[in-house]
Amino acid sequence: MLYHLWKLLTRELFLSVAFWMSPERKHRVERLMRGKEELRRLRIADAVIVSYGKSGRTWLRVLISRFFQLRYRLRKSAFIHFDNLHRRNARIPRLLFTHDNYLRDYTGNLDNRADFYDRRTILLIRHPADVAVSQYFQWKFRMRPHKKGLNNYPEHGAEVSVFDFVTDEDAGLPKVIEFMNAWARELPKVRDKLVVRYEDLRADTGGELGQVLRFMGQEPTDAELEECVAFASVENMRKLEEKSVFWLAGSRMRPKDKSNPSSYKVRRAKIGGYRDYFDDEQVDRIERMIEERLLPGFGYLARERAQPEAKVPA
Repeated sequence: MLYHLWKLLTRELFLSVAFWMSPERKHRVERLMRGKEELRRLRIADAVIVSYGKSGRTWLRVLISRFFQLRYRLRKSAFIHFDNLHRRNARIPRLLFTHDNYLRDYTGNLDNRADFYDRRTILLIRHPADVAVSQYFQWKFRMRPHKKGLNNYPEHGAEVSVFDFVTDEDAGLPKVIEFMNAWARELPKVRDKLVVRYEDLRADTGGELGQVLRFMGQEPTDAELEECVAFASVENMRKLEEKSVFWLAGSRMRPKDKSNPSSYKVRRAKIGGYRDYFDDEQVDRIERMIEERLLPGFGYLARERAQPEAKVPA
């Protein structure tokens, strides 16, 4: 508690000093501060879950939270956030959830993933076009103006079409592919790893969640997994979000505008849903970009889908 109070005071002090900085300098310093905190957490975490934004991390987080709620009789509002549940019960692991951006700014490991080589690492991935489209709705309806500047997204209030956003080199599909390629190259160097595809988690939620929990050193029962799957269904998560059940998670699990379905954290959760937002020519351009730029290994390329035995990098 004292540490969190100190961190809050430090942030307020920074914001008062940063008033005189240029926006570029301010963003640079804040990214370094966030990276420093992520490194502190990474060093003491029992496991780390890495993903690009909008890859299903919140859903996986709800699934994991529900397991620990059941196992240790916690309230439904107990939403795992690094060590908050560990402080209630030491048998619950400290889990770092990261998008792998601020950390590398601080450590300087921009061209590798050396920060994770000796960490128990779960990589959560999703089809890059679905990620990019979901990022568009996050940017348009949920993202705070400050966060847009901090992460080099189009400025707040800008008129940007979903296709222009998705094809933007700094914010859209190219950036998602760059993230995935970096991990495809570096995964063989990570000693203790598990790759989870969003699509596989949808197809067999209980089975994939069981793998994740066992990777963390847990032994879930079939009954626990069944209850976790029911609790974290799309329909129930929308109800939980609407009722602000996870109020301790702040704005992470609340809609920005209850009258606007696109402002909900849980939006559609549809596999291949990106095609619904583009005409045939635009879909072709997006899919050609993926085929030309994405490295093989995760099963999203046409030639990989023709070979069911293809596996993620090991």
